[in-house]
Amino acid sequence: MSQAPDQSFLPFARPDIGEAEIAAVAAAMRSGWVTTGPQARAFEEEFAAFIGGGVQAVAVNSATAGLHLALEALGIGAGDEVIVPSLTFTATAEVARYLGADVRLVDVDARTLCVDAAAVEAAITPRTRAMLPVHYGGLACDMAALHALAERHGLHVVEDAAHALPTTSGGHRIGSLAGSSAAVFSFYANKTMTTGEGGMAVVRDAKLAARMRVMRLHGIDRDAFARFTSRTPAWYYEVVAPGFKYNMTDVAAALGRVQLQRVEAMAQRRAALAARYLEELRDLPLTLPAAAPEREAHAWHLFVLRLTDEARIGRDDLIDALARRGVGCSVHYVPLHRQPYWRDRYALRPEQFPQAEAAWQRMLSIPLFSAMSDEEQGRVIAALRAELA
Repeated sequence: MSQAPDQSFLPFARPDIGEAEIAAVAAAMRSGWVTTGPQARAFEEEFAAFIGGGVQAVAVNSATAGLHLALEALGIGAGDEVIVPSLTFTATAEVARYLGADVRLVDVDARTLCVDAAAVEAAITPRTRAMLPVHYGGLACDMAALHALAERHGLHVVEDAAHALPTTSGGHRIGSLAGSSAAVFSFYANKTMTTGEGGMAVVRDAKLAARMRVMRLHGIDRDAFARFTSRTPAWYYEVVAPGFKYNMTDVAAALGRVQLQRVEAMAQRRAALAARYLEELRDLPLTLPAAAPEREAHAWHLFVLRLTDEARIGRDDLIDALARRGVGCSVHYVPLHRQPYWRDRYALRPEQFPQAEAAWQRMLSIPLFSAMSDEEQGRVIAALRAELA
């Protein structure tokens, strides 16, 4: 049995970082090359190989940046519409607004909390150009249904895979699905692997990847590493587009390369923790998260509980009670239809999103991270049983 750290409060999430990651970051710093360079390039190659399917990977400084670059490279712009689930972080939707496109928010499936394919189909208009399905909590969306819709209506699919490493759909890793234009992963501090801040966009189309690489660094046609290691004059470059500042540093990439080597072992630990929760919480007045279909992988980025009508305590009071017992929780998410910007811009009402609305009123995310000890998980279970049993 693993040992718990010496601390009284258990956070909702804690990065799983060891001495190998620390040594890799130190080596990158000592190398003299701390911005985008050989570590970032190697990380891209290793990540693409991990995903498989002949994809190319573009390292960026956040998943938000990756989503923005993907939509820009696909030509999404003013007058276009992009379909996004309401139950997501605002980044999924805001990237469309960066480009002047409009967002069509839709409801989620009551069981999985992933986007509802029927709701997506109902939202399609002549202006719709793309959909951004979110693999909520680490469980894959119904990608077969979404890809069929996309093919029928001529839409791009850009997967928000921030929660989905290493998730599978149809026996293939998310990121390698042929029906998608891009998939974008997050390496934020609480994700299944981390670079502190950072992300990776994965695409199959070489032209799309090339556009994203140019646009991630000011629209310059050669990155700094290429310029400073080239035999041609290092000072010369050309700006071919009004790009952004979205590159990943070598320090972050060095951390990511070690984390990638451990990602499957960390996923196995998350799966074991999730299995224990599913077993030991099943008799409480809770709706437990949906498991992956047989022979598919769930990344278990989140473990989201929903209180049932039989619960003797409300969600907000339960979070407060757990905090008093030394257990940190969160809520994923306050739906976008309730956020002032999205609500007011598109005149949204809760009754338009019955499943997302019902879920968020009752949901809380409890601690689940690969560095979590058995004793720490036992504390969470005991606290929940004390409040709900």
